[in-house]
Amino acid sequence: MIASERGIRMRIVKTARRLVALGLSPATSGNLSARSKGGYLITPSGAAYESLGPDDIVFMGDDWTHSGGQKPPSSEWRLHRDIYRTRAEAGGVVHVHSTAATALACLRRSIPPFHYEVAFAGGRDIRCSEYATFGTQELSAAAAKALEGRRACLLANHGAITFAETVEDAALLAERVENLARLYLTTLPVSEPVLLDDAEMARVVAKFRAYGKPQA
Repeated sequence: MIASERGIRMRIVKTARRLVALGLSPATSGNLSARSKGGYLITPSGAAYESLGPDDIVFMGDDWTHSGGQKPPSSEWRLHRDIYRTRAEAGGVVHVHSTAATALACLRRSIPPFHYEVAFAGGRDIRCSEYATFGTQELSAAAAKALEGRRACLLANHGAITFAETVEDAALLAERVENLARLYLTTLPVSEPVLLDDAEMARVVAKFRAYGKPQA
């Protein structure tokens, strides 16, 4: 059951402030959203999260048009829209410009299976998309390709995007991606890290499907 719209707005605001506190969304960068009855709710364009209130969150309706809120929606609303359209399991989407993930994106390097927690994103690696201008349908298409079979990807010369069942879990995954990016960058001046093989990553992906869930 989808929660009340007011409740979702408050959860988005709380999560946005957490991203700022963690340093994952410097200045007014990044955006986040949650699926809502009849569409989705997304942070407004150019908003400072510290002063964001529930009434500032923008509702995007079934026709995917701006339909409420104090400001225009984030310029990346197409990224969010297309994830909700194509990934039924997505209940929340988070896009960040966190330092390490963005540094790798600027190098156009995917995060390989150097650590088993890469599997939190749903597969053996966290891909980097092809480059496209921000706020465009081309960027959304590039992200969709990089997200095939995944819940997270890097956006070339841009940042990272994640999705999950809730906006809170999408933010947690963004935090995990940033930590993995930082670890990976730490290994590179020493040597290319030893990578886990496909069989091991498949085992970990399977184990993570039950991670944090009640056991029978």
